[in-house]
Formats: sequence, C-alpha cells, structure tokens
Amino acid sequence: MHRPLVTPRTVAAALAGACIAVLVATAGGQGQGDPFAGVELEIVPVAGQVHMVTRPGGGGNVGVFAGDDGVLLVDSLFAPLADRLVGAVRRVSDRPIRFLINTHVHPDHIGGNEPLAGRDVLIFAHDNVRVRTLDRLRFPRGGGRFAPQPPAGARPLVTYNDAVSFHFNGEEVRAFLAPAAHTDGDTFVHFPASDVLHLGDVFRTTSYPIVDVYNGGTVAGTIEALETALALAGPDTRIIPGHGLRVVGRETLVEFLDMIHDIRGRVRTLISEGSTLEDVMAAAPTAAYDAQWGQEASWTANDFVPIVFYELGGGSLFVR
Repeated sequence: MHRPLVTPRTVAAALAGACIAVLVATAGGQGQGDPFAGVELEIVPVAGQVHMVTRPGGGGNVGVFAGDDGVLLVDSLFAPLADRLVGAVRRVSDRPIRFLINTHVHPDHIGGNEPLAGRDVLIFAHDNVRVRTLDRLRFPRGGGRFAPQPPAGARPLVTYNDAVSFHFNGEEVRAFLAPAAHTDGDTFVHFPASDVLHLGDVFRTTSYPIVDVYNGGTVAGTIEALETALALAGPDTRIIPGHGLRVVGRETLVEFLDMIHDIRGRVRTLISEGSTLEDVMAAAPTAAYDAQWGQEASWTANDFVPIVFYELGGGSLFVR
C-alpha cells in the first residue's frame, strides 16, 4: 500500500493528524453546533463491583466502582456529558458518587471534573496532572494544538507522587503512577478483588499508541507501563482501555505490546542501517499492523512511526 513520505521539514504536519473535533469538543463546540447532541452513554458490567461507561466511538472510557459505600469513578469524559455520565451511573447504583480518579490530563478524561466537583465529588490525580491544569492544555494530535486552561473547579484536589489507595466498598483500590507513556502523569487503577485494571490511554484498542510528547509521553515508557500492567494481570483479569468499545483480557494487552516491540525493533534496525526518516517511512515498518491499528484517521503510522524514529536517536523531533 502506498504511504505518503514524511520529511523532517514536514514532521509537524505528520504528527498533526486531523483532530479538529477534539478541539471543538474541548471548547464546547461553540459556533459549530453541539457535537454531543444525541450522544448516549452505555454502561456495561466489567467484573466484580466494576462497570464501564462508554460513548459512541469508545473514547474516554470511564470506570465505575459501585458498592454500599458509594461510587468511585475513573475519568469523567467531556464536560457536556457530565449529567449523562451521572445518569449512566444511576442505572447501576443510587449511592453517592464520592471519588474521581483522573488517569491523565486530556479533556475527554477530565472534562467532567468541574460539574462533578459541584456535586461534592473529590478529585484525585497524579501531581503532574494538576500542574498541567494550571496552564492551557496541549494535545498530541493536531500538531500539538492548544486548548484553554481547564477551570479551577476541574483541578484535582488531592494529588500523589507515586500511589494512593482507597479502602472502599469492602475492597482496596490502588491508583499508581505508571512510567511516562501516554503522558508523564498516567495513572493505572487496579481493583485486585474485582480483578480489573483501568489503564487510561496508555492502552487502547482503536489505534497505534498515542505518545503525547508535549506532555511527557515516551515509547519506552509505554512499553514499560504495559509490562507493568501485564505483571498485574492474570488469566481472568478484565482490562478497561482508555479508548475502545469493549473490555478485553490479558491476551489483547499482550498483542498490543508485541506490536509495539515489533515496530520499534524494525525501526531500530533501519536506523542502524543508516536510514533517514523518509527511508523508514518508505519501508513501511507497520505494514503488517495497519489494517488493525492504523484505521483511526487522526492517528496512523504517519503519526506514530516518526515518534519511534526520533526517540531511538534518528534526530530531533522538534523541527523548525
């Protein structure tokens, strides 16, 4: 299959993709109609006391841990969906929503923070997530486009450096910092008794890994983080991806990690042979995987491979 070449002079465009919709959603869709009109959320059982809320397209999946003590959420979708998120939770629990953990700083995961905080939900996240909410946000898609600073009410009130545990609904829930992968503030949330992992956007079933270099993400950290998750996952563990329409098992996580290892190995070999980025792109190191992982128009091999190339020493990612 023919693949457009990516040159160093055009790497910014190669990293851009076409994610205008994300920025429109972040701004509430002003002047563009309501991008959330008619969006219905679905809530499905995962395992034990955990459910997943998903939206059409499977982005920003929310973990819902519900029991006698109340509800703990993992991520909060976009702000305009907050009431619908609460409505979805009410289909499985009438207990108060007490806690919210953000897996990282992107707006499809923190957008609902402010309206949920208005409902007395206490928000937790890694230190780096709060730091990044103190300024305007930047995204890996769209060439690192900017979006407005989140409102003060969206900021996590409790932050942690390494990990925090919740003793809640008769179980221990552990949220901990993953290696810098999708961002440098990625949190994994482990529900050992329910045997569930929520991996945020470090793991997705819809595209190649999105490595947000503007917010500290790395390919090496993505591999390390996925290996950390695999060490926790048993044969029956259910895994909630940050993006994807279904809950999956350990074997899907292994497949995702193997794909990254293979692509990185191919790119490393090409670099060792003296290949430029143009040469690497022409060699199509992702060809075996494009049919499965390269179908999300705003993040394809043309976005992922240059990041792998530059991280392995192929040159400077940021070209003027």
